[in-house]
Amino acid sequence: MPPVPEQLSRTQLHKTIETLYRSESGRVLATLVSLLGNLDLAEEAMHEAFAAALSLWPKTGVPGNPRPWLISTARFKAIDTLRRRARADATQDELVRHLETQLSAARTSMEEGSPNEGFSLEDDRLRLIFTCCHPALAPEARVALTLREVCGLTTEEIARAFLTTPRTLAQRIVRAKVKIRETPIPYEVPTPQELPQRLGAVLQVIYLVFNEGYSAAAGAEVTRAELTGEAIRLGRLLAELVPGSEIVHPEIFAMEIRGLLALMLLQESRRAARTSPAGELILLENQDRSLWNREQIAEGVALVDKALDLARKTRRFGSYTVQAAIAACHAQAESSAATDWGQIVSLYDRLLEIQPSPVVRLNRAVAIAMCDGPQAGLAQIDAVLEEGELANYCLAHSARADMCRRLGRAAEARASYEKAFALTQQEPERQFLARRIEELGNS
Repeated sequence: MPPVPEQLSRTQLHKTIETLYRSESGRVLATLVSLLGNLDLAEEAMHEAFAAALSLWPKTGVPGNPRPWLISTARFKAIDTLRRRARADATQDELVRHLETQLSAARTSMEEGSPNEGFSLEDDRLRLIFTCCHPALAPEARVALTLREVCGLTTEEIARAFLTTPRTLAQRIVRAKVKIRETPIPYEVPTPQELPQRLGAVLQVIYLVFNEGYSAAAGAEVTRAELTGEAIRLGRLLAELVPGSEIVHPEIFAMEIRGLLALMLLQESRRAARTSPAGELILLENQDRSLWNREQIAEGVALVDKALDLARKTRRFGSYTVQAAIAACHAQAESSAATDWGQIVSLYDRLLEIQPSPVVRLNRAVAIAMCDGPQAGLAQIDAVLEEGELANYCLAHSARADMCRRLGRAAEARASYEKAFALTQQEPERQFLARRIEELGNS
């Protein structure tokens, strides 16, 4: 017997649909692109389906399983759109008939949630991520497009991840969609020979999705579990895919996939300890480590060991593997004081050789402070800030404020905390910074 639709008030319904959009739009879009082979048409149909939900669900109630309803509704919206186009362009008739046959055949499997068949990339969402990471697109456009269209992040959230402006990100996304339409770039899975060209961008996409879930750009929560969970799920799919594929030097890609999956599991293991029952932010050094998820830590550490074995074998260390090794140092320490900070600094030195970014230098500076004291850390942070790339990065000013606070330089600490406060839109982070400012008083 099918589940009874749930009746909700209009306010509750709006909130439910908003939540569904954030959690399901990427999967709905991926399935539609897989069926329609056209990103613009699939995106238009998906938005029409959500609009239909807003109109119909107040009368019918929310379906027990909303995703198949959205896919089915969007499918018919797409056919209606194509029929309208066919009336103006007779060459579209054959396409409409083909899609009607294809979509009808797919209906049962979609509504029952059964997997697609064919290539080993059975997950539509992962399939579309690989498609959007086509080498014909500029590297920054590949990642931005995928995060926006496939993973459901907002332009503002992606801009934060790239340390750039929302307007710049929006332009990148528009250019990428035009390139896909005009080239045209086919919606198809890459061959094993093509995988190496796309895997780096795919790993970056999954990593950035996880980061947004691990530390949300804005809102009332520190984390977004639906994003960290989805990133880990995609990481597991990749881990199953690559070792068995016929790509050149599969051990190098296996290393970085394992490294990324390990990094995500080790970071996610701390989630229960990162906020108080009231939702207040708790820093790493003050977390109750008994709340850390030991199963995730054990799995993550095992993956780090395998990734490091492959790194030594190939004499090539990847950035995700090194970051995972850093996370493992934290995960295996009984306390902040017992952490091997010297080893962490050494690992950051190795990471800087691979990925010389200002954020890595900032993280290294914090580790140096734990080894050599806040004065040494402050000198490193000031050097990073002088370069200008992190001028609008909240965590850089927050880290500087913490060094000044520990050194007793209250006025400087307060000024840096205030800069950090002005730059963050995440409510728990704002509350934490406000408490720090209040603690410093008027000194």
